[in-house]
Amino acid sequence: MNKIILKLYSVVFLFSLVTLRLNAQVLPEIQKALVNHQNNNILQEKLFVQTDNEFYLTGEILWFKAYYTDLQNKPLNVSKVAYVEVLDEANTPVLQAKISLKNGSGNGSLYIPVNLNNGTYKLRAYTNWMKNLGADVFFEKPLKIINTLNTPQNSKAESKKYNLQFFPEGGDLVEGITSKVGFKILGSDGKGMDISGVIVNNRNDTLARFKTLKFGIGQFSFMPLANNDYKAIARSAQGEIIIQQLPAAKKTGYVLNLKDENANLNIDVFSNLGNQKLYLVAHNGIKTVFASTGEVSGGKASFVVKKDSLADGITYLTAFNNEGKAVAERLYFKKSAKKLTINAVSDSKLYNNRQEVNVNLSLNDEKNLSKLADVSISVHKIDSLDVKNYPDIESYLWLSSNLKGEVESPGYYFEQNNLGTSEALDNLLLTQGWRRFNWADVLSGKKAPVFKFLPEYNGHIVSGKIVDKAGNAINNHLVYMSVPGKRIQFYGSTSDSTGQVVFNTKDFYGQNEVVLQTNTELDSTSLISINNPFFEKYSANKYLSGNLKTSQLNDLSMRNLSMQVQNVYSGTKLKQFYKPNIDSSAFYLNPYKTYKLSDYTRFTTMEEVLREYVAQVFVYKKQKRFHFHILGEEAILDEEVDPLVLLDGVPYFNMDKVIAIDPLKVEKLEVIRSRYYYGPTSSEGILSFSTMKSDLGGTEIDPRAVVIDYEGMQLQREFYSPTGDDLKNKRIPDFRSTLYWSPEVNIDANGKGKVSFYTSDKKGSYIGVVQGLTASGIPGVSYFSFEVK
Repeated sequence: MNKIILKLYSVVFLFSLVTLRLNAQVLPEIQKALVNHQNNNILQEKLFVQTDNEFYLTGEILWFKAYYTDLQNKPLNVSKVAYVEVLDEANTPVLQAKISLKNGSGNGSLYIPVNLNNGTYKLRAYTNWMKNLGADVFFEKPLKIINTLNTPQNSKAESKKYNLQFFPEGGDLVEGITSKVGFKILGSDGKGMDISGVIVNNRNDTLARFKTLKFGIGQFSFMPLANNDYKAIARSAQGEIIIQQLPAAKKTGYVLNLKDENANLNIDVFSNLGNQKLYLVAHNGIKTVFASTGEVSGGKASFVVKKDSLADGITYLTAFNNEGKAVAERLYFKKSAKKLTINAVSDSKLYNNRQEVNVNLSLNDEKNLSKLADVSISVHKIDSLDVKNYPDIESYLWLSSNLKGEVESPGYYFEQNNLGTSEALDNLLLTQGWRRFNWADVLSGKKAPVFKFLPEYNGHIVSGKIVDKAGNAINNHLVYMSVPGKRIQFYGSTSDSTGQVVFNTKDFYGQNEVVLQTNTELDSTSLISINNPFFEKYSANKYLSGNLKTSQLNDLSMRNLSMQVQNVYSGTKLKQFYKPNIDSSAFYLNPYKTYKLSDYTRFTTMEEVLREYVAQVFVYKKQKRFHFHILGEEAILDEEVDPLVLLDGVPYFNMDKVIAIDPLKVEKLEVIRSRYYYGPTSSEGILSFSTMKSDLGGTEIDPRAVVIDYEGMQLQREFYSPTGDDLKNKRIPDFRSTLYWSPEVNIDANGKGKVSFYTSDKKGSYIGVVQGLTASGIPGVSYFSFEVK
């Protein structure tokens, strides 16, 4: 009997040792899994887009600036293209553009067509690399667009629809444990509304009272008990009664409570599952800043996190049980001590019509030292149509970009003079949580996601697919892409196992005609298609359209008149575009020899041209077909293979068609007399013909080639800002509402800058919005205003 007892004790002892060892390994394993996950997601990008306004009429131009950063808000120079779209309520794109990114920023414009319907549209922006993480990480914001050709609708009575949600702190309500509960209520316009109410049980006993603090968000505390259901009964400021059931409480579980006290965060994790180990990990999505083990004793485990150990911005505080399972999570926001203060001061507060305005800018950090930054500025008229609470770069990069869904008036949380800001911010974060990771994937050691979309490091990537007649993918097949024009643009790509081809273009701008083909001498049956470069998946964010008020109709009428006057009198100036400063040389750089055909006798056949004065080319016939050889530096190149022949950048594989080119329409011939390698392509020299009009000289493209219209990166439109001389002729009306827009304000080494512009004929109040970002990732925003009498 004693031997049996001893053996039993031994088994219990060994089991205890194993349990202790497993518990000791839980926290390191969690940390290791998180580090692996963070390392797997090597690069995460963010975009913020500033627009010159938030409200537009059809027929107007939307101007925008994109700031491109990493998760720490530092400007990036990895992706070279940003995709900008305006989507309607059904997520159908109505406007699309690709803009060039350089050193962390880019800019562009969108003309709003006159056939758009009234509504609130979604502006979104992303890079090709961001597509790998889904549409939820894209930049998004609402845009109000009104078509004055449609009859504007006045506000009218409608059935109220409320969306009241509850968010227990940490994630769950648990029976017998007091919980802090955040709540959020949105009205029919999608904005927060004011309510007050009570929490009652099955017997209608009042257990807690609550009231919104700001933007329809608030919090309350109460303890759910077993065998009880709970509901909220609230009243709006207009007297409507709102009744909503609370989430069901769990029988057992965990409740996390955070208290912000001076230099520390005190985190208590409550549980009714008995004594056990608990683990708390704090991270900011980039690195782990705190990890500790606690012991549940008396139903509670406590942790202390020093705030100075936390990174600026959002920190994720996650509790894990003794099995390493994430059981509760809370967000905390630490305001950055680093500041970019932008002082924007106009030389007056009151101006006459057509008077010059000078705005002096000075940039300083938190120590009042001058700073350099990438700065943009917009100045526009304020009226009843103007959208208040402008989205700004500071609140977006630090806060909104890390939260799910729309944050109403995010700039409020960064205004120092707002009383109750800290409490309102805590309420906002209570309504978040479990946002960053799928912890089951992180802890299981799931491999890094497959990155389907490549970063566009050199320029826009054009992708497509090649299949046979039966629709099966063709592997390891060379496909050529050409962009006919003055500048030779020629690319090659070998298809992968799924038939996908990728063309890495460079400095590919404007509306173009693109030609895709295989070597038609070797392949006559394959089919090529081009992929849509814009992402075809969308976030769940919805922006509700509110009706215009009667009081706004006069301002709408004046704005419409201004738009039409500007388009009539300044329309041509609004259609001026900058020519991009790009390298105009062909992909092969300097040719060995260039023949300008006008310098020679103008022969009437291409055969005569090549035979008579192109010394590097031998023309001969084989089996009644023409072929070419190129004389290299020491000998003839491969005699069995024709050289690569291009006409305005389009390859021709049948030399009979090359002989048929009309030389009277050819401006020049460039010769590469060496074997040439370019990406996956190789050629026995190159003959590149350029026609006088860059139109292929009337030569027919092979009918099996795919020819499509394709827009590269957007050409930049020139913002029209009239000079004093332009405004001297007062017979020409000037009804500009947006007085000034500059996506790139010149800031000198002393952190100083200056912009100048003229007022228009429109009287009223004007606001200037200045936003900027330093090279170290510190955003700043400033506003100034003035009157025009």
